[in-house]
Amino acid sequence: MTSSLRGPRSMALWLILSLGTGPALPDQPKVDALSQAYQEQVDRRLQLPADEVLRYGMLALDMLSAAGVTLDVAQYVTIVDRNAYVQAIFIYWVATESTPLLIGASPVSTGRQGQFDHFETPLGVFEHSLRNPDFRAEGTKNKLGIRGYGDKGMRIFDFGWQQAKRGWGAGGTSEMRLQMHATDRDLLEQRLGSEQSKGCIRIPATLNHWLDHFGILDADYETAAAAGQAIWVLSPQREPAMDAGRYLLVVDTVRDERPDWSPAPHS
Repeated sequence: MTSSLRGPRSMALWLILSLGTGPALPDQPKVDALSQAYQEQVDRRLQLPADEVLRYGMLALDMLSAAGVTLDVAQYVTIVDRNAYVQAIFIYWVATESTPLLIGASPVSTGRQGQFDHFETPLGVFEHSLRNPDFRAEGTKNKLGIRGYGDKGMRIFDFGWQQAKRGWGAGGTSEMRLQMHATDRDLLEQRLGSEQSKGCIRIPATLNHWLDHFGILDADYETAAAAGQAIWVLSPQREPAMDAGRYLLVVDTVRDERPDWSPAPHS
């Protein structure tokens, strides 16, 4: 999979943006407020140039279309580029016939190869739903003194069992549990931006809180809660965003060098 712009929808939106005649966003004030909250509340951020903002936005639309996802309503989607020279997450607002809008971007860590029980983070479109319920970190340390899920109370976003390439031995594929979660603030968070995990997606603690508080991926959860179902993992202090979505997209832009906007850890 590459990050090239492809398909009639992508080309049409490219022309729209290039000509500066894109359709107005009906919820622009709400989108702007959420973007501002990202800038204020998420402490590890990446600043993309305009061409890269468009590149990932078009890639998101193409992947959703290829997966048979119809954008009946505007929604937020989460994109992760697992490429070793990128290792980043992007939050977009997307809608039919509108230019994708980047809300914010941050460094992540995906699967590291060459070690037992470590998988290559799988590519694809993954739905966040109650079929694979989320849970919260207990904040306990493992035998190495590491809080693998981060501080107590951090949310673990669960995307279920997925087929993934084994990163050890003779390779091949087998099932791994795809999750997105925080990591140890003191020992591991500073390594975000490089491949470190067993196949899951590690994100900054402040981004974990932001996603949790605004319910960016919680469309299924909020629908169930509105119907009267008790969803214990949802925080009573949350402020669910309108246009909440449910899709995580994992891509690989097949780069062979780091872009300036995604520096390596400690650089």
